[in-house]
Amino acid sequence: AVFPAGTLSGAPKVESMKIIERIEQSPRGPYGGAVGHFGWNGDTTFAIPIRTLFVNGNKAFARASGGIVFDSDPDYEFREIENKLAAIVRTLERFEESTAGGVR
Repeated sequence: AVFPAGTLSGAPKVESMKIIERIEQSPRGPYGGAVGHFGWNGDTTFAIPIRTLFVNGNKAFARASGGIVFDSDPDYEFREIENKLAAIVRTLERFEESTAGGVR
């Protein structure tokens, strides 16, 4: 299988995915898959979402990651992920403030 990409799952891929399934508390949903569109003219554009916000009813699920490679600095990567999640949280807070009287 192509997805999730190796940079989001690790290597060796199959063993890494088993570890992820064992330690993560919930499924990844659209995170790390493929999102894109097919144009009417035949063009396509796709990307791998490494920052996602999935809303289901009144619950929001955020995920973020970095591209982890052999010589990655774990502390730097962790701070980078925190910063990416902080941007998602700020967006949610602004949305909540702007819709205090109800969703527009």
